[in-house]
Amino acid sequence: MAEDRFARTAQRFVARQDERAAELAERVRAFVGASGDERALDVGCGAGALALALAPLVREVVGVDRVPELLELARERAPGNATFAEADATRLPYSNGEFDLAGTLRTLHHVPRPELVLAELVRVTRRGGRVLVIDQLAPVDPLDAIAVDRFERARDSGHARLLPEVDFRHLFEANGLVLLRERRDVERRELSAYLDLAGCEGEARDRAVALAPEGPEAYTAVLGWYLLERRLP
Repeated sequence: MAEDRFARTAQRFVARQDERAAELAERVRAFVGASGDERALDVGCGAGALALALAPLVREVVGVDRVPELLELARERAPGNATFAEADATRLPYSNGEFDLAGTLRTLHHVPRPELVLAELVRVTRRGGRVLVIDQLAPVDPLDAIAVDRFERARDSGHARLLPEVDFRHLFEANGLVLLRERRDVERRELSAYLDLAGCEGEARDRAVALAPEGPEAYTAVLGWYLLERRLP
């Protein structure tokens, strides 16, 4: 299960998160443009990367995830306006329109039905509020996308499927979201470290290396950032 894998690699995962925390915080600050009075939600928060980046920018932030070990690491790092709770991203325990800003970071490709998570993000966001989605994008070419997904599943059994740009846009439109701004980050990853991060070892590691789209040395990923406004009831 994905939760078991995250629990086993929690310390390694959070060490990398801490290394990149300042960079993520600056990117989130520049991209979101928060007023400082928002109540925010981070869905699939893991060890709290997005929630902790948002905390200095908003009045309150809540992070939810299904892995207790990661939530404990998030709480260890949390300022006074950040809280964390165990919850299912497809059935959030919050009322309609309870948040001014709801976001998710690198979560949707782990979910078999990402449309359910996005629908929940929209449901708990007030009308006129904003939804933040940050996730790796699938290549435009379908055959390249299949190859990348095959590699990612070999690396991490919790991987479901990367969505291409067009699928994200269809989901946004179907949920009454209007795009405010977007950006792309190209990440060049050293393959060995990327496999270590997922706890990929033994035969699974050999298979992942063999399937790596760019060979055994490195891997390039494109991260899409979307800030959207909920305009429909």
